[in-house]
Amino acid sequence: MPELSFPAQRTKSERTAPNCVEDWTMRLSHLADYAVVLMTAAARRSAGARLSATELAQETGVPLPTAQKLMGQLAASGLLSSARGAGGGFALARSAQEISLADIVEAVEGPIALTMCSDSNNHECILDAHCRVKPHIGVVGRAVRGALGAVRLTELAQ
Repeated sequence: MPELSFPAQRTKSERTAPNCVEDWTMRLSHLADYAVVLMTAAARRSAGARLSATELAQETGVPLPTAQKLMGQLAASGLLSSARGAGGGFALARSAQEISLADIVEAVEGPIALTMCSDSNNHECILDAHCRVKPHIGVVGRAVRGALGAVRLTELAQ
């Protein structure tokens, strides 16, 4: 899940914890990043062109097993269509203009949530009882989702 961190507010042990980001950036996971790379490569092809995971892996440098896994996820999310047999393969399920960066990230990562407590699951947080931000974090999440949603696959494929 993409996550923001604020190192000035963390203790030394928290800053060295796994999954801790040491700067003020939001980062995509490797899988989400690879999914964007694969989708932009697919978008550079002519409309309706069928692609194999092998072709896209070779073209992009994404390891073949990862490309296969991601293309399956992207197809399950409705971003790619797939066909078996001769002439089969994957193709964009919609035009590149209709697919956003948010669509790709959510296909791989699930809904965009900036903090552990901003999704629908119950997470333990030592600040929960006193947190005045939690009721408002949805505003930030919607803004980030909107920003990612405004970036079209056509822009990324140029």
